[in-house]
Amino acid sequence: MSYTQATLKTAIQDYLETDETTFVSQLNNIIENAEERIFKAVQIPNQRKNVQGSMTTNSRFLTTPTDFLAPFSLAVISSDTYSYLELKHNSFVREYAPDTTVTGKPKYYAIFDDNTFELAPIPDQDYVAEFHYLYKPASITVGDTSTETYLSKNAPDLLLYASLCEGAMFLKMDPTIYEAKYQEALMRMKNMTEGRDQRDEMRYDSLRINVT
Repeated sequence: MSYTQATLKTAIQDYLETDETTFVSQLNNIIENAEERIFKAVQIPNQRKNVQGSMTTNSRFLTTPTDFLAPFSLAVISSDTYSYLELKHNSFVREYAPDTTVTGKPKYYAIFDDNTFELAPIPDQDYVAEFHYLYKPASITVGDTSTETYLSKNAPDLLLYASLCEGAMFLKMDPTIYEAKYQEALMRMKNMTEGRDQRDEMRYDSLRINVT
């Protein structure tokens, strides 16, 4: 079983037993809130992305990708060699490089705000940067009614129950029953994507044999 944009919207209306005009007009927002809830609770396989950009001479800021959620790594590439920066708190970065006129090859970075990283030291030249990060996949609401996504194909129950939770709250209904189902589906997803999906079976079996 899987959902398209159209069948998911129909299922939400059927479960909540409403086709009230205002509710229907807000279905995209309700589904997007549900997806946001899921993406912030569990890491799915297609949420990893690598991009390259540039650090600019004398600029202590580096713009984050528009779909950025959380960092995995940030590296400076110089002469085909990767130098990975350490993620630190803003206060550490400011204390490490208090003088903004002092430049060098960046060693540390911090999340300055939702759209920007802060670098230390400030780059002394233009550097190629490679960023590996957790990103928010496109919503099922983007595209036509036949649109499917990883969630709608691989975790349709999770997407449905998250949407029902959001929809029930919009309707001022008690979402408790849907919340319980959502948590069950979320745990199954976590077991798959953060457990079994990240395990090398040969190494895991060898480890079990050695332990026993």
